[in-house]
Amino acid sequence: MEKDQLHALLYEALETEKGGVQIYEMALRCAINDDLLEEWQKYLEQTRNHVDVLLDVFKKLGLNPDQETPGRNIVRLSGQSLLKTMVVALSIEKPAAAQIVAAECVVTAETKDHMNWELLSVAARALSGMEQKTIKSAVEQVEDEEDEHLYHSTGWARELHLEALGLPAELPPAEEKEEVKTEVEAAAVRKDRKEKLEAPKRKRTA
Repeated sequence: MEKDQLHALLYEALETEKGGVQIYEMALRCAINDDLLEEWQKYLEQTRNHVDVLLDVFKKLGLNPDQETPGRNIVRLSGQSLLKTMVVALSIEKPAAAQIVAAECVVTAETKDHMNWELLSVAARALSGMEQKTIKSAVEQVEDEEDEHLYHSTGWARELHLEALGLPAELPPAEEKEEVKTEVEAAAVRKDRKEKLEAPKRKRTA
């Protein structure tokens, strides 16, 4: 295990979560669907807690949470670009379009966040002693919530796009209704939605 790289990943994870708080705060300004507002408010509170979980990891590992790293700076810049994208979307004064943009920004942010925790989960298994216990405990507190954040938000982005296209949309998305928390479950939902959307076309050509 390359400890310097592990620490770099932890700094990126902390910056991702801190940026995630800002992204959800801005996304909530863009949201107009009541169910989505409720969902993102829950994710905002969970993301704030994820920051605290990581700060506890830093404390136990003797790392300075304020230290700057190249990777951390890149993560911060990426998050700032997502915030600016939502600000521009709001300025156009087309609420439905801004909501879609926000959903896409959330998916982008959560994709990085999800990968961070997947890597930390794998890294924990290669560690030992206090380091392993500390990171494993953090992963166990956060990983299921991160799965939900990514897969459910992806479903919201898809269905909001379908609604804008004038196609049958399922809001809230099936990912939320079925409490999807794994890639296998998410793939099954996507397959089912694709088949439902293509069914009318098959009937017309039959």
